[in-house]
Amino acid sequence: MPAFRVLVADDERFMAEMLQEIFEEEGMLVEAALDGKQALEKFHSSSFDLVLLDLRMPEISGMDVLREIKQTDPDIPVVVITAYGSVDNAVEALKVGAYDFVTKPFKIEELKNIVHRALELERLRRERDYLLDEIREGFCFEGVIGESPRMREIMQVAQRVAKTDATVLIYGESGTGKELLARSIHFQSDRRDCPFVVVNCGAITETLLESELFGHEKGAFTGAHARKLGKFELADGGSIFLDEVGEMSPAMQVKLLRVLQDRTFERVGGTTPITVNVRVIAATNRDLKKMVKEGTFREDLYYRLNVIPLELPPLRERKEDLPTLCDFLIAKHCRRLHKKIQGISPQAMRVLKRYSWPGNIRELDNVIERAIILSQDEILGVEDLQIFEAPLREKWKTLQEVEREYIERVTEYTNGDLEKAAVILGLPLDELQKKLASFP
Repeated sequence: MPAFRVLVADDERFMAEMLQEIFEEEGMLVEAALDGKQALEKFHSSSFDLVLLDLRMPEISGMDVLREIKQTDPDIPVVVITAYGSVDNAVEALKVGAYDFVTKPFKIEELKNIVHRALELERLRRERDYLLDEIREGFCFEGVIGESPRMREIMQVAQRVAKTDATVLIYGESGTGKELLARSIHFQSDRRDCPFVVVNCGAITETLLESELFGHEKGAFTGAHARKLGKFELADGGSIFLDEVGEMSPAMQVKLLRVLQDRTFERVGGTTPITVNVRVIAATNRDLKKMVKEGTFREDLYYRLNVIPLELPPLRERKEDLPTLCDFLIAKHCRRLHKKIQGISPQAMRVLKRYSWPGNIRELDNVIERAIILSQDEILGVEDLQIFEAPLREKWKTLQEVEREYIERVTEYTNGDLEKAAVILGLPLDELQKKLASFP
């Protein structure tokens, strides 16, 4: 790791040279300035990780130097040095943005500890900024989601929407990349430095979902031993992604509607309204408009969520994106697995394009990862795509098998309500009953 660069500014030559020597012995690169003017000249002509600044200096006062430094670089830690009895000046310096202060005469070990803490904080800040840049780059729109005309249109809308606070509703089958698109919208927005919080509404029971979203007070229910902040509070200033929002119960739909309307809620067991500034991005693999007609989803909530609808097509409807997606996934997994795969053979690509992809991009991701692990060549071949043998045989089902599978999925969707299933299937009820009785 490169040595930290420190600027020492003190008008007492002995003090400046002593501090320079002390911190050079600590492995740092140190420059010294003997007045405020020289300190600013050095600061603007080079880059530093920390400034040690005496508040009493000729030419330009230390306080003025501090103000200009913080205006130029608000994040750089500045440790101020002040004379004994000038604590008021030190307090003012802290208000301007100084990291900490010491008073003369000071203990060397005390100053060393302050400087090391400040530099560790600076290191962590830079690491955070680097990781945030990596995340933003990883969740950009271009080239990651697809190059087909349909996907380009979706990305163009998403890019425009990202710069606003509009509520977004993403439609798509499981595995089509709804969460990836939601993250991309968040990390390309002005909220990128604030949290992106994910909640899977279909994976949590109604009682737990209320506590998960809105938090609870101590003693609100059995097991609530302490106050818990909900996901909406944790996402304050950022975005919350409500996945599978169509699975919410009617009671939870009412509570969500209030948050969308007023941006306020109460914790479970609480009475104090809590106001948050959160952007809502929701997703579903269900037809909410149809659910509204059937009375299973609130119409007013639907219109609150459906401000900007984005529909991600299944992979089987955008197979022209397969080469781009494969290139991206191969590069991603090769970095993690430390493998050198150059691409995929034309024969293997034809196999990929013939497949129906019921699991969409999530399934493609798994297939590419496994192929990279198994492959002994630099080009992925048909033999590396072993997972496709069973799905390719399953593709050719009899008409009776397809009909049975479809009817069973519809009856499962209606929770066994055959009358509702018959309406969806377009069959008389007695004919549906006969078909079900005939299935082995």
